[in-house]
Amino acid sequence: MKLGLIGTGVMGAAIAHNLMAAGYEMTVYNRTKRKADALVAEGAVWADTPAAVAAVSDVVLTMVGFPKDVAQVYFGDDGIFTSLRPDKTVIDMTTSQPKLAAKIAAYADAHGFHALDAPVSGGDIGAKKATLTIMVGGDTATYQAMQPIFKVIGHRVNHFGAAGTGQHAKMANQIMIAGTMTGLTEMLLYAKAAGLDTEKVLATLSSGGADNWSMDNYVPRILKNDYTPGFFARHFLKDLRIALTEADAMGLDLVATAQAKRLYEVMVDVKGLGDQGTQGLINIYK
Repeated sequence: MKLGLIGTGVMGAAIAHNLMAAGYEMTVYNRTKRKADALVAEGAVWADTPAAVAAVSDVVLTMVGFPKDVAQVYFGDDGIFTSLRPDKTVIDMTTSQPKLAAKIAAYADAHGFHALDAPVSGGDIGAKKATLTIMVGGDTATYQAMQPIFKVIGHRVNHFGAAGTGQHAKMANQIMIAGTMTGLTEMLLYAKAAGLDTEKVLATLSSGGADNWSMDNYVPRILKNDYTPGFFARHFLKDLRIALTEADAMGLDLVATAQAKRLYEVMVDVKGLGDQGTQGLINIYK
């Protein structure tokens, strides 16, 4: 099976690396070519456009930044759908809008293709270690057919139903993470102000009821003043905006998530720290 991957950023590059290590042939494209250089050095084939990737691939995976990027990659003049062959499959792993996932699936179905939305959770660490959690929406038969790929890159894969439901599941995930990120940030500020040994606080909380993935993975980075992105803050803000838009459409008032969004707006839009990791939220308090 020949794979294509569009979007070789932090997450996409790690996913492609693991699939190549498992023996899959890989063709790659990224808007900034140099970000694919390491994969090409490993044996991936470079393609100049998303269309060129699709023309030679049995399955095309996409992992880009924003919904507008997803739409361009699929529906643009040199997009995937201009050259994808009948009965081939696309899997969008970008965290994006459920309605866009449904649009992609509807187009695919009408033209003899297969499509899944399959956003992931686990950050750069999960992508590198192939321990991602994968949330899938789309046709059941296609989901089953793609299991060999999912099993290479993730340790938990769940199918939620029709196209777009994978994205809804990811929104639930991001709503939960919004709370853990604000919690770990203010916990750390409180511990420092109280004069506590923060390493000891982390070790203590990690063994009790306050333990969570975000704290375990991001507080050690904060203590080292490491704000490199495992997941870009600007992408997380995008996710929170999508989640709140969807919540509003369902008649939900998610007060805590709205507050988290406002904090990340300060970080990204006011402070200009969108290229830091989500753990950089602590920098708006200083």
